[in-house]
Amino acid sequence: MAFNHLPAAMHDALGPLSATPVTHSVPMATNHGPGRPPESGDSRPSPSTVLDRLTAGAGRAARITHTEHLPPRAGRHAVWPDRIRPEVINAIQLAGVDHPWAHQAAAAEHALDGESVVIATGTASGKSLAYLAPVLSTLLEGSEAPNGRGTTALYLSPTKALAADQRRAVKALAAPLGNSVRPAVYDGDTPVEEREWVRQYANYVLTNPDMLHRGILPAHPRWASFLRSLRYVVIDECHTYRGVFGSHVAQVLRRLRRVCARYGSDPVFLLASATAAEPASAAGRLTGLPVHEVADDASPRGEVVFALWEPPLTELHGEKGAPVRRTATAETADILTDLTLQDVRSVAFVRSRRGAELISVIAQERLAEVDRSLVRRVAAYRGGYLPEERRALERALHSGELLGLAATTALELGIDVSGLDAVVIAGYPGTRASLWQQAGRAGRAGQGALAILVARDDPLDTFLVHHPEALFQQPVESTVLDPDNPYVLAPHLCAAAAELPLTEDDLALFGPAVPGLLPQLVTAGLLRRRTTGWYWTRRERAADLADIRGEGGRPVQIVEAGTGRLLGTVDEAASHTAVHDGAVHLHQGRTYLVKHLDLADSVALVEEATPPYSTTARDTTAISVLETDTEIPWGGGRLCYGSVEVTNQVVSFLRRRLITGEVLGESKLDLPPRTLRTRAVWWTVTEDQLDAARVNPEQLGGALHAAEHASIGMLPLFATCDRRDIGGVSVPLHPDTLLPTVFVYDGHPGGAGFAERAFHTAREWLTATREAIASCECEAGCPSCIQSPKCGNGNEPLHKRAAVRLLGELLRSAPPQAEPAEPPDLPRPRTAEAGAEVTG
Repeated sequence: MAFNHLPAAMHDALGPLSATPVTHSVPMATNHGPGRPPESGDSRPSPSTVLDRLTAGAGRAARITHTEHLPPRAGRHAVWPDRIRPEVINAIQLAGVDHPWAHQAAAAEHALDGESVVIATGTASGKSLAYLAPVLSTLLEGSEAPNGRGTTALYLSPTKALAADQRRAVKALAAPLGNSVRPAVYDGDTPVEEREWVRQYANYVLTNPDMLHRGILPAHPRWASFLRSLRYVVIDECHTYRGVFGSHVAQVLRRLRRVCARYGSDPVFLLASATAAEPASAAGRLTGLPVHEVADDASPRGEVVFALWEPPLTELHGEKGAPVRRTATAETADILTDLTLQDVRSVAFVRSRRGAELISVIAQERLAEVDRSLVRRVAAYRGGYLPEERRALERALHSGELLGLAATTALELGIDVSGLDAVVIAGYPGTRASLWQQAGRAGRAGQGALAILVARDDPLDTFLVHHPEALFQQPVESTVLDPDNPYVLAPHLCAAAAELPLTEDDLALFGPAVPGLLPQLVTAGLLRRRTTGWYWTRRERAADLADIRGEGGRPVQIVEAGTGRLLGTVDEAASHTAVHDGAVHLHQGRTYLVKHLDLADSVALVEEATPPYSTTARDTTAISVLETDTEIPWGGGRLCYGSVEVTNQVVSFLRRRLITGEVLGESKLDLPPRTLRTRAVWWTVTEDQLDAARVNPEQLGGALHAAEHASIGMLPLFATCDRRDIGGVSVPLHPDTLLPTVFVYDGHPGGAGFAERAFHTAREWLTATREAIASCECEAGCPSCIQSPKCGNGNEPLHKRAAVRLLGELLRSAPPQAEPAEPPDLPRPRTAEAGAEVTG
């Protein structure tokens, strides 16, 4: 029997809500409007004072496991390069910036020299101005050219909200330049009647990789004038382009460069990133170009107080009698409530859409008990809202009308919210880079800031709040992406051929895997080989072959059955777990029950209801080895890396009582299985190793299963992945290895680089896994170490002590580090293959 764990949509059912918000008779903090720095005599309390008030309630101080104090930092000024137009410098000074920081001037110098550059500095360090100064100067010069349109620039962001926010900023900054700079957003929300104007007249177009892939590049003849004049391509928040999404974006950028060359332009790429390891290398993989890096942050920073917060154990017991901690959702809702009552402007980041809704609802209910007028000061912000809903929330956030916001990472990526006092992070966001990006949203006007990481009840969060050195004494991660992934590359070659026939001269642009892949595309009938190159000859759109977000099909629409009203959407890949028949769905604080999920029409019909429970989907997974690319001995066992095929099926869902998390029942589901070909790391153990570890046959399945759960939970500490990006399977006797085996695999077709990273860091990764299990205070296993609420086998069997002994024996004979993996042979592309669901 195979025991499995495939992470699903983040479930954080509400724990006991016994703790009540702590109110204080203190002066309220002054709320400065967006972008306004604190004035002299500001009554805003210090971060330490805010934290002291939060922990004043009974038992709350004990929840803080560590407090890190980051001292303020002075800034270092420079002067703008003399090639920046004086009109632009004057506009910047009118905006309140007399002199640039040193890193801003350095990045602008590279841009003006025609050198692609990545600026990788902290949140609120002025990265936007670093690229806007040369871009605006060049656009101003272009507007004076006699050839009409002049110079153009393209801005790419990972979210629509960020592009809209940047347009507002550019429009305000460039106002003194008159009509020389004409910024315009071009995305899926842009009205049809405005799109022609954007194509013909805008010289600074703000869009996203999705629109570039599906809208602009396939229609490049209509963009000929813009592309012919393209001087700069700005890629904002480039650290988010990782894994499969990053690999897709890398190929979209190569297609852009190829089409630009067709029109005679060779744009310079200007990239902005959160602090990251080896930013120039990552930017080079993304763009396919040599990129200079500017990573010395010269901006000032106020005092930062960063607290690690572990919710307390409750008297309740979960599966197999395991102790249950109060959930991060309930704890974060209480903290957000208290911060709102203190008039502290705050954002609570949560990893799931459902979690954002729950935190908002709980905080509003608590605030209503104190002052009903405060209810409208708190809201939720997440993906899946309709465009008009998103825009209204963004306006309220900018105006200061909202005091507290429960948000998904859609807000992490850059809506410029100045004047925030505190950030609460409900669960480790997956990478240190993302953690600091979220924490940096507070203190954006240079004032002090409070950041709180509230641990979820899982192995990684528990490990981190008790090992603060893993957060505060380690560098941020390198960005992992693989543009040569054949499942990524194949559809982009088809899209490129549809844009312009591929020639021999184009092959080097798309990478070394192309020569081996093109014959397979010809054999599959996707391309046709002629003497002049490779052609797309099908009637359908080639761009539709590539789903760059890895969402696996068109979104499922969530429709209210009685009215036909569209409530929102959910990714097709997440629909099996999020909107299956009987699922509880939250939207804008209202609760709905899913009456029917119609996969054929991509519609989930819902009805408003008030069930006293939440739902969690469960699934089963089987795995087979397709090819082993490399393996090394670990004593008698082996550590391997290669290609696998995963079959996953959602089979049931649990109903959990809202207040206690108690399981009320399980209902079966009849959903089709999904098949995924991907990359995996796996390790085997022998009979001798089991004997040495004192693991008998009755304990073996539980030991492997426990090690699998915990190792999945710990991998995000070593690879730039989220737990939703990976899955796992453990088998006491696997038919392909003929040994007890644990697999951890990438949850995307063709792989995403995370399993390969796990292979290279296996010794450190599994050492941390063993420590996380061994140091947990529970007796037989709990969600903090080896249990998973998503486990398709109901967390049965699990054996905590046997897992510790087994991992110890495995590590005793492990080499210092894994040898590099050999490049894999290219599998035949399966462009229509649906990925297994990996959502949390």
